[in-house]
Amino acid sequence: MMNNKMERALPLQKKAIWKKLQNHKIRLEKTDIIDLFNKNPKRFDEFSIQQGEFLLDYSKNRIDKKAFDSLIELAESCHLPAWMDKMKAGHNINHTERRSVFHIALRAPADEVMETEGRNVIPEIHEELDKMETFVKQVHSGEWVGYTGKKIIKVINIGIGGSDLGPYLTTQSLRPYWIEDIELHFVSNLDGAQLALTLEGMDPETTLFIVASKSFATLETIYEASTAREWFLEKAEDNEHIKHHFVAISSNVEKATEFGIAPENIFRMWDWVGGRYSLWSSIGLSIALQIGMDNFRQILAGAHAMDKHFFEADFHHNIPVILAMLGVWYRNFFNYDTHAILPYDSLLHLLPSYLQQLDMESNGKQLKRNGATARYATGPIIWGETGSNGQHAFFQFLHQSETVVPVDFIASINTHYPLRDHQSLLFSNLIAQSEALMKGRNLDEVLENLSPDSPDYDHQQLIARYRTFPGNSPSNTLLIDKLTPYNFGSLLAMYEHKVFVQGVIWNINSFDQWGVELGKELASQLQRDLLHGEHMEDHDPSTTGLLKHYMKVSD
Repeated sequence: MMNNKMERALPLQKKAIWKKLQNHKIRLEKTDIIDLFNKNPKRFDEFSIQQGEFLLDYSKNRIDKKAFDSLIELAESCHLPAWMDKMKAGHNINHTERRSVFHIALRAPADEVMETEGRNVIPEIHEELDKMETFVKQVHSGEWVGYTGKKIIKVINIGIGGSDLGPYLTTQSLRPYWIEDIELHFVSNLDGAQLALTLEGMDPETTLFIVASKSFATLETIYEASTAREWFLEKAEDNEHIKHHFVAISSNVEKATEFGIAPENIFRMWDWVGGRYSLWSSIGLSIALQIGMDNFRQILAGAHAMDKHFFEADFHHNIPVILAMLGVWYRNFFNYDTHAILPYDSLLHLLPSYLQQLDMESNGKQLKRNGATARYATGPIIWGETGSNGQHAFFQFLHQSETVVPVDFIASINTHYPLRDHQSLLFSNLIAQSEALMKGRNLDEVLENLSPDSPDYDHQQLIARYRTFPGNSPSNTLLIDKLTPYNFGSLLAMYEHKVFVQGVIWNINSFDQWGVELGKELASQLQRDLLHGEHMEDHDPSTTGLLKHYMKVSD
């Protein structure tokens, strides 16, 4: 018999637990989720978990206790506890870039000790947080003023990827906490329309620019920042005034200084902070300016609480681990390609886009940690929309398409905007959709509800089959007491850890993104070709044809 150590060293698909899960899948694919409830009246109690102000109901999934226990066994057989320890200890688990993955340290309290590369980074993190707080208070109080002495009232964050989407999501989600007299804008797209429209009506005397770029070499960010600087200097004229209106967030102080930003206006980043995990760092400066530093610290506290839950809770009661393993279950055993994020809270309208970046940039990879190609599916396609808008767009697909899409429903129970019965009606729609996806509706049920006395009876009989659908579509429902800064921080940290766990199971590095490099290199070459009208013939026929057409039609 194979011992435990030998079993753990096997490739993923050769593990005995993998084969056991395949057998569970064969057994359960013939069972409807609703039948699992009929067999076990306590199913909700057994397959739900409350943590702080979160309630996760995962009872509407195609699992039973045996399958669930096997999923947890799979996590353990893939050395998940050891990988969690490595992350927490600051080891270089981002092996291709030779970096630790230490964003969890960004939200740790000041009295903790967290070391990477032989040093405790907590003091320098809190030093940067204090610097942020001083700056935020100066802007809010009017102590920090523009070059003519006027108070700053407009802030433009220039960044892309994690330097944009995280802060943008956060400020939109926490709109009830906005500070008066600060109007925040985000510019990320190289398309000049976004920057031009943002600058319309802006007054250089009262506008502050945050240039957020870890390397201070990201093409989109630096080009947009240069254009913004030109716009500013058209009126301010003197380069000396830049220090009153431009601050930077970067690990490359030299390049930021060369750009013209005063060294004292540069907020620090670290190599061990990945872009899509960076809102917890000084990248969150725009967040703090919009909602205040106290609320920003609450976001960090909420994330830290989820960190503690993740690192300390038993896997059977660990929300990120449970969500991750259910995702593996559907991706690898049921071959479901996509996963939908459906927040029934309009404040979270950017959450699907944020999680799309977090998940697909992290786990959308084929190569394992040893450089071999994975012979199994990895990260799914992440997509979604807010409810109840989605009900009038793609829910038809969810209910009657042959494609099964696992769903995360997310809702705040208590709203910041208690208008009439809006919240109860919204919540009833969420519950109804999760129930309908599970139950479906058969032909007998449709026919039972038809009345022979109805003048439309014949037509209703004719279309009865069109009103049926199979159901048995899995979903999780996450209920949050209220969308506060603290709970919002916990929510994002929960999904971060889920993605990490799945990367461990698939044996891939979730923290690099080499797949985007070629496009950047080719774009750099093509920019030179377009700007100088040279080397047009050095490309494939399609690319050459497109370049020539652009040159012909462009003004």
